[in-house]
Amino acid sequence: MNELLRIGQTVVDPSSGQTFHVDEYLGGGSQGEVYRASVGNAQVAIKWFYPRYLTQDARQLERIERAVLIGPPSDSFLWPEGIVQSADADGFGYVMAVREPRFRGMAELVTRQIEPSFRALTTAGFELANAFLQLHARGLCYRDISFGNVFFDPATGNVQICDNDNVDVDGQPGSIGGTARFMAPELVTGAESPSTQSDLFSLAVLLFYLLMNHHPLEGAKEAEIRCFDLPAMTLLYGSRPVFVFDPGDASNRPVPGLHDNVLAFWPIYPASLRTLFTRAFTAGMHDPQNRVRESEWRSALIELRDSLFPCSACGAENFYDPAALRAADGSAYTNSPCWACGRSLQLPPRMRITRGRDAFVVMLANGASLYPHHTDAGHAYCFDEPRAYVQRHPNMPEVLGLTNLSGQSWTATTAAAETITVPPGRSVTLKDGVKIQFGDSEGEVRT
Repeated sequence: MNELLRIGQTVVDPSSGQTFHVDEYLGGGSQGEVYRASVGNAQVAIKWFYPRYLTQDARQLERIERAVLIGPPSDSFLWPEGIVQSADADGFGYVMAVREPRFRGMAELVTRQIEPSFRALTTAGFELANAFLQLHARGLCYRDISFGNVFFDPATGNVQICDNDNVDVDGQPGSIGGTARFMAPELVTGAESPSTQSDLFSLAVLLFYLLMNHHPLEGAKEAEIRCFDLPAMTLLYGSRPVFVFDPGDASNRPVPGLHDNVLAFWPIYPASLRTLFTRAFTAGMHDPQNRVRESEWRSALIELRDSLFPCSACGAENFYDPAALRAADGSAYTNSPCWACGRSLQLPPRMRITRGRDAFVVMLANGASLYPHHTDAGHAYCFDEPRAYVQRHPNMPEVLGLTNLSGQSWTATTAAAETITVPPGRSVTLKDGVKIQFGDSEGEVRT
């Protein structure tokens, strides 16, 4: 039950003069309680701090005042919008947007209460990496990246990050050190204070949980622990951490029957992603300066999302892996099984796009889209409106075409050197060797 504010009570933002009517208690935690409130016809959320907590964190008000002043790093953050007070309650609180019901907690993913698509998971990973990149670019440190602070829409992968009252200037001392299992080893042992570098470790753990449904350090060593007390946790996560897939140390491999999620998911993903996680939890675990940057995760996760294609037999999402293709001498996935049904995978058309100095591959199965990120050199990581869409020929379903959804005509060149103009609304058939000039980027089709 709530103990700080009464339903029907009003609180005021002294700087704006706005009065908020407290309508509903939403929940509480270690720092305070959250309520739904209204101002006119608008709904907001108010977090009100326990007075006893404020005595432990003398800089809380300073941090929130700074957050209100500078504004959110991106739309992914449920950011403090104003400070509120009341003559009828001790302490203070702050106003933020209400989290929409479609956003679910990360804990629901790990406990399999929700089972999002790989597309939704890779989108969520991208949005998380992008959000923390924007935060860190402002010289700020989140300090407490964990399950409890991240929510995502299992249908779309859109992300919302809450509890932003712990955000501080990088390097500033504070009362929040992080959440167990997500803290970097140097925080677990007490050797360092939270920083953007420790945030990077926590982000890698969160992404591993998101994609592998498991903690990256919990394997055989965790299974041997009989009393999971503070010394045991310090050893496992701080003083002697070992990645479950460390290529140079097999002492902490996942145990079949106990760690089946990670054993099942790890081989599904392309080698490039597994290499990035390996770096994050080997060299990056012991050397904060060698951690995987947010920009690297962002690029890798979009590449991962672009590599998705459905199994032609069962429809399950699979990942295109260029390393596997090269290992098979170009014979594609003739003998590679779908992870879900075990039947041989058949690749759809794919396009190698050159955008400025960047080059990447996008799978063009029926229903796939290209965005400004793919076609416009000046719009990297822009996914607002699709610029192209893959659809079947109405009379020949085995034939796929790429429809121009942009406002400019494309120039396509066939393998026979025939030039075709593709105006907006028209399509070009996805045949091997076809090249499409999108403007300042070019794509070449392979089948």
